[in-house]
Amino acid sequence: MKYYEKVPDKERIICMLCQHHCQIKEGKVGICGVNQNDNGELKTLVYGHPSALNLDPVEKKPINHLLPGSSALSIGTVGCNFKCPFCQNWEISQEHTINELVEVSPERMVEMALEHGADSIAYTYNEPTIFYPYAKDIGVIAREKGLKNIFVTNGYESAEVVKDMASWLDATNVDLKSWNEAYYKKVLKGGLEAVKETLRGMVSEGIWVEITTLLIEGDNDSDQNLTDMAEFIANDLGRHVPWHLSAFHPDYKMLKHERTGLDTLKRASDIAKKAGLYYVYLGNVPVHGDTYCPDCATLLIDRSGYTVTQNSLQEGHCPNCNRAIEGVWR
Repeated sequence: MKYYEKVPDKERIICMLCQHHCQIKEGKVGICGVNQNDNGELKTLVYGHPSALNLDPVEKKPINHLLPGSSALSIGTVGCNFKCPFCQNWEISQEHTINELVEVSPERMVEMALEHGADSIAYTYNEPTIFYPYAKDIGVIAREKGLKNIFVTNGYESAEVVKDMASWLDATNVDLKSWNEAYYKKVLKGGLEAVKETLRGMVSEGIWVEITTLLIEGDNDSDQNLTDMAEFIANDLGRHVPWHLSAFHPDYKMLKHERTGLDTLKRASDIAKKAGLYYVYLGNVPVHGDTYCPDCATLLIDRSGYTVTQNSLQEGHCPNCNRAIEGVWR
């Protein structure tokens, strides 16, 4: 895809990476701080310059229904198109200074993933949509080499990017941060309707989707808020879409806000299951993230933290009732 459009009769371009659709003047950057109008073309300034690079369990993304127990080479850059006051990676996401001394080509990134025994590459830590040209160039090579590709995102991609993703992306975990449009716009500097549009588009394109909601008591944890989110997932996306309910801990600009309690997560889980969701997981709390068969309740995957201690799936099916379990298993 082409990542920008020119504004007729003006010295501006429109960035097509996310739904901000920033109109960028010559020499300036968009909201993300890292995509620039360079002589009438879009230049991704962080291309080839990762600021974070780690080998993680795929469950840490969190992705529970793609190659359980495997490792993902996880990469991120500086910059973001949201301004979340609770961001756990704010040191890089809200930073725009690029260390150009660190340079890793797409080819070398894939080589490193293979050298370290990773089965996938995860684009994460900050918002990967803002370095989509870099991510895609890595991802296309990774797929050719037999690796999976994972996006961990706030879901604010443009419709054009979502459609383009289907050619190389295997799975995504999308943050559904609230069910309040005003909260999205005022606090996060994004938009709920845009995220819902992205989620529908990803499912329609055949990308494996998991969803994470960071529960912040008093902000997004009301029964009505949770019910609306759960029913949206079940009815618009599918009951098979896993929902990760994660506990907030004080960080960045919300250091004085209390940590989310386990009772809140369990209440949210009950609401999710009442809405008919098959796979509900709790995060940032000391509980097992086990996967059960929705039909016969057989324990399929036993997880302790990020470690898989048992995987009874047989070619993606329940060994007891032979139900096909939704996910990417090979």
